[in-house]
Amino acid sequence: MISILIPTYNYNVYPLVTELKKQANSLSIPYEILIQDDASTLFLKENESINSLENCVYALNPENLGRGNNINALNSKAKFGYVLILEADAFPENDNYLEPFIKSISDKTQLVFGGVGYPETKPNSEQLLRWKYGKERESITIEARLKNPYHFVFTWNLLVKKEILSQNPFPVSVKEYGYEDVVFIKKLKTQNVNIQHIENRLIHFNNEESIVFIQKTEKAVRTLKQLLENKELTYEDTRLSKTYSQLRHLGLEKGIAFLFRKLSKRMLSNLTSHNPSLIVLDLYKLGSFCSLDTQKQPTK
Repeated sequence: MISILIPTYNYNVYPLVTELKKQANSLSIPYEILIQDDASTLFLKENESINSLENCVYALNPENLGRGNNINALNSKAKFGYVLILEADAFPENDNYLEPFIKSISDKTQLVFGGVGYPETKPNSEQLLRWKYGKERESITIEARLKNPYHFVFTWNLLVKKEILSQNPFPVSVKEYGYEDVVFIKKLKTQNVNIQHIENRLIHFNNEESIVFIQKTEKAVRTLKQLLENKELTYEDTRLSKTYSQLRHLGLEKGIAFLFRKLSKRMLSNLTSHNPSLIVLDLYKLGSFCSLDTQKQPTK
């Protein structure tokens, strides 16, 4: 019936696995829960105990593959026709989370996305940027998702026909953070693969500190440049690359890079403050992207 795939890195995924196992058992369906740890150094003892649970398998990669390659590896191990991709640091909003996905499966089902949410309680200021980004940019209503089904979809809380993922794997070239999901969704859109949207959220308990999120954002910008150079994406495929292309056409990219080098410390002060601005984050990403072709980015 279903293979639940959980890529993880330095996170205790045991509570999530036991909750999913309890729900799957209550539905009396054939299932397996596969966890692949991407060369973590933390929570190894807790996660290794997953192997004592029936229908659950935990494995540790000897080296870091990156999220997309880790999911590809999990999918190759899956024995059922549908795979449900989750995030390690997300948790079901209710105790019948699996049931809507199971009910959605039919002969015509290709992909089903359940949506994501974030805790209502505001975290401390050191973790505020990631929470604010999630609340405002990722927690999208089902009405908005249905209007633009390929745009408002993430590669977690996502039920996928195993065959589709096997034929459209995440790009193997991406071993750092970012944009592998855009490549995947672009392939599906090109092939007119149907994405069904339902209201069945996972709550993302991402406790990432703002500076860590900024560093990951910088990695994502570098990954985007790599994907553009490899022709796996075009400049029209993301808002960031499209804006950069327009600036380059006007000959403004070097000026933006210069301003970024002058203002990056002030921007970082805002982004790590108690009131971070997502507009400043957008400008930081744009300046970072422009700087890639002109000068090495400032060391943080």
